[in-house]
Amino acid sequence: MRSIAFCGSEEQKQRWLPAMARCEKLGAFALTEPRHGSDSVSLETEARRVGDEYVINGAKRWIGNGTLADVVVLWARDTEDGQVKGFLIEKGTPGYDARVIEHKGSLRALWQADIDLTDVRIPVENRMPGSRNFKDTARVLTATRITCAFAALGHAVAAYDAALGYTSQREQFGKPLVSFQIIQEKLVQMLCEVTAMQLYCLRVGRLEQADHLSDTMASLAKLNNTVKARHVIHEARNLLGGNGILLDFHVMRHMADIEAIYTFEGTEAMQTLIVGRDITGVSAFA
Repeated sequence: MRSIAFCGSEEQKQRWLPAMARCEKLGAFALTEPRHGSDSVSLETEARRVGDEYVINGAKRWIGNGTLADVVVLWARDTEDGQVKGFLIEKGTPGYDARVIEHKGSLRALWQADIDLTDVRIPVENRMPGSRNFKDTARVLTATRITCAFAALGHAVAAYDAALGYTSQREQFGKPLVSFQIIQEKLVQMLCEVTAMQLYCLRVGRLEQADHLSDTMASLAKLNNTVKARHVIHEARNLLGGNGILLDFHVMRHMADIEAIYTFEGTEAMQTLIVGRDITGVSAFA
């Protein structure tokens, strides 16, 4: 939805966004490829204009809803000028072959797909006019990184709540675990991290609302919150002892899912390089 809102034509926005907002239509965002994750700017999927159509060939990987979506926002390199642009592929388009990625240990509630695109033909009108090069793609990614910051915060809060509830009820050595100083120390440290994560989310949310969200702030929020969430969830699992590995207490679910959030929309290393480039004025990507 964000891609269409940022880069789509008015006709594309009116056709898709209201229905997607009502969950009557599902969308997918297809950027990552089998050979290109962190270096997505080097994507190999190509779109070649032939008359009033674009013919698209290539492959995508890790695409959430890729097998279900009514419309796929697909990023491909226009052979005419070599620039990365966004295209809308509608459900049922011939040549679009998506298969569910199996055996995941994380984000098991979401179906992600491997996609092969073989001579996929779409009308010229399905190109998003606001996507002129990879800078426009990056603009979308900047905004989605704060979604990761919020998601990480959600997992951390849930893990903290689980740990606090469990240690308040669980008795060892004749009294609740929260009666022990070391338990209280860990809970307070977790709360400190969660509160800082909340402030990051509040700040970037207000910056986006004011249209002042920068790459650096989005990357800082994603980096901080995913790293801190891993730590908070690990401490929660520790406080639950042996019960921490049981799905009944949910902490193990959060531990598995945070691993995906930690990686997608740019790894810790990529976020570090984005922020480092800004504060030093030197690009160290390659």
